Amino acid sequence: MTAVFVNGNPESAAIWDPLLAVLDRTDVLRLSPPGFGAPIPAGFDCTVGSYRDWLVAELVALGEPVDLVGHDLGGSTVVGVAMARPDLLRTWASDSLGVFDPDYVWHGQALQWQTSGVGEKSIADWMGGTADDRVERMVAMGLTRPVATRLAAAQGPEMGRAILAFYRSAAQPTMAELGRNLPAAAERPGLAVLGTEDRFVGSEEMRRRSAARAGARVAALDGLGHYWMVQDPVRSARVLTSFWAEYD
Repeated sequence: MTAVFVNGNPESAAIWDPLLAVLDRTDVLRLSPPGFGAPIPAGFDCTVGSYRDWLVAELVALGEPVDLVGHDLGGSTVVGVAMARPDLLRTWASDSLGVFDPDYVWHGQALQWQTSGVGEKSIADWMGGTADDRVERMVAMGLTRPVATRLAAAQGPEMGRAILAFYRSAAQPTMAELGRNLPAAAERPGLAVLGTEDRFVGSEEMRRRSAARAGARVAALDGLGHYWMVQDPVRSARVLTSFWAEYD
């Protein structure tokens, strides 16, 4: 049995470094979505549906059900797989269930990315500058400097292109419409990782509501935000390990 971790935006697989360093598990695989720590293949359009299909193909290639964990963009992609191909999973965990709620409104930065012209300027500013500039931006978002340094190395124009394409394809009502199928995810055990200070993926009420529709239990991480796996890797690892232990 493999535990598969999928990172989000504006990240690479290095976002998982602190958590995996304390996770008592060796059967671990990290998958970076194209553009987010991995090259974008020719013809790949970086849309919501394409990322779901990419992850499905990666899991099919593994040839056995996995414990799938996703964060941010990776988290919504994990939910998409849980809805479409639960047969590929033993369990799934995501911190992004709130984006499927019918009342969810994208955060301010995403709304900029979804706006022609404004989005291009925002991305040029965010992905531009020196590596040190990008590190400082990541530190300001709550990441440790070692992790921020590794993430900054993966950022640039290609990631910027992926960000614009993904968030424009995910503009509402797209995610709310996909969320109508959340009950299908209940076919496999699910875990909603809920950092109480996370301001990017919907209110706590939205996240709990989506979790209930998906048949997922909620693990509340009091005081932790969007980067829960970096802020408190020990507690985060404990939550995942406890969840998996019930299905060993």
